[in-house]
Amino acid sequence: MSLCLSAAFATLLCPADLPAAMLSQTRPLIGGALPVYLYDPDRQALKRRRPGHPAPGPRYRPDQNPNNVDPAPVDAVGEFIPVPDRWRLMETLGFKHPWYDPYNQNLWKGDKPLHDDWFLSLLAISDTLLEPRSIPTPVGPQASENPGAVDIFSGFDQTIFAQTILAGLVYYKGNTTFKPPAYEYRLTLAFNYNRVEVDDVRALTIDPRKGTIRDDGFVALQEVFADVHLRDVTPRYDFDSIRFGIQPFSSDFRGFLFQDLQFGVRLFGNRDNNKKQYNLAWFRRVEKDLNSGLNDVAQGLRDDDIFIANYYWQDLFGLHGFTQQAIIAWNRNREDELFFDSNGFIARPSSLGTEQFREYDAIYVGHNADGRIGSYNLSTSAYYVFGDNLGTFTGRDSDIRAGFLAAELSRDFDWIRPRISVAYASGDDDPFDDKSNGYDAIFENPIFAGADTSYWIRQNIPLIGGGGVTLAPRNGILPSMRPSKEQGQSNFENPGLQLIGVGADFDLTPESRVSFNLNHMWFDDTAVLEAARNQAPIAREIGTDLSVAWIWRPFMTQNIVVRLSGALLEPGDGLEDLYGERDPFYTVLGNVILTY
Repeated sequence: MSLCLSAAFATLLCPADLPAAMLSQTRPLIGGALPVYLYDPDRQALKRRRPGHPAPGPRYRPDQNPNNVDPAPVDAVGEFIPVPDRWRLMETLGFKHPWYDPYNQNLWKGDKPLHDDWFLSLLAISDTLLEPRSIPTPVGPQASENPGAVDIFSGFDQTIFAQTILAGLVYYKGNTTFKPPAYEYRLTLAFNYNRVEVDDVRALTIDPRKGTIRDDGFVALQEVFADVHLRDVTPRYDFDSIRFGIQPFSSDFRGFLFQDLQFGVRLFGNRDNNKKQYNLAWFRRVEKDLNSGLNDVAQGLRDDDIFIANYYWQDLFGLHGFTQQAIIAWNRNREDELFFDSNGFIARPSSLGTEQFREYDAIYVGHNADGRIGSYNLSTSAYYVFGDNLGTFTGRDSDIRAGFLAAELSRDFDWIRPRISVAYASGDDDPFDDKSNGYDAIFENPIFAGADTSYWIRQNIPLIGGGGVTLAPRNGILPSMRPSKEQGQSNFENPGLQLIGVGADFDLTPESRVSFNLNHMWFDDTAVLEAARNQAPIAREIGTDLSVAWIWRPFMTQNIVVRLSGALLEPGDGLEDLYGERDPFYTVLGNVILTY
């Protein structure tokens, strides 16, 4: 069988299709490759065409397409129509879009330069949240609005409404299609309004006269930084850059150790065609507004420093699609002044144990991994923390020795992804010795085991009667017994955690996903809880947490995201010892996010 091909200016023929007389006038290409022959009907012969030059004579076979019209000669085309730059080529051809359209070329979304090679990208996000929930609430010590509320607990029902608007701009220089920007400047402001309704006084503020409803608003500077591209180190744009200012940073894949927007300096870059990445960073924490969780730059910087070095390596040990990371972090805290939050409650030092000022040095060494191994998705995290601090219950020097492990395994079956999650955080078995064995993070925000859909992870459960601290912080997995995650200090004398969970994601349509998660949890050791509550014994079982979420993206993008979720926490023996026999705690979350 022979193969014949047709080109634009001549016909390529296989030798088997040609008369023997023509074949005698041809020569194969160097190296024995299949020769390229041009058929010239006028000369009845084959000839070779010089690359880059049109073939002489007719450019078609007379027996095919007899009405063919030859293209114009190259030198007869005339001058090209000039365009200002390649970004405005579509406009030159007549395609124009309104300024507010983010889906097509837009000057304000960085699709074309504002001037020279400088681009501007504007950002606007609306985050609306409505959250009815039940949570243990203490009876106000001075008075109560509920007649007959003489027990430890008052009404459990609460409602939270929060509206946050983020407005930001990015001004940068460079062709970011192929390489990082040469310079980048970013500014993001946040505007928050929140309203909370509870069933009893003094749950929201220290002053019972302010009632059971709190309205609050706050304006925050969330991001302001400059990023300078120092150099390219390879032709594939492996680079080194430095960033200075209030910036986002996550220490690991799932936010187990430190994930926040804080003031600092970060040197970062990559190597080996982006298979290896590194970060060297120093952060000094900005004070937070408690009710919104946003940065409060007016309060200044805390005497709390974080030094981090991490290194990512893709495809290590031949595990293609699997990225591993090594990390070391040092949290240096020297906060030795009284600090009360905006609601009047003491935040530092914690009103727990001796209530002494605490300073500490905590050094974290960890390994994290995330990616695919064969058909399975695997994410793991392991940390060991050591250092020294003052014991919460003794006020004496105490050695920090604690550990943390977490893993999540999943597999995709078409539109279904089932998963299993396990986690362990060591607890302190003796709060009165010279060792602090309870693991605590710097500022956790975990994407794990259902994340903030889970009741346990989302809600800040107060440790009533234990010194005005929370048992577990909002958007955190660790029962660290801090006043708050935002303003408190790390506490390495806590009960620790054990968790095992199962869940699944169902992609019903490209726009709609349903997820569910079922977790069962235990305290690792309850000795600290027994000391804080002056109550023994306290069982280890926390309970069972069931959560379901529906996420809808009507345009199959992140520009509009609607989420509705619900969770129930069935108390185990440990929570019943702390809060009495109760119906399951619940939370319902309605969330709408609009992004431009």
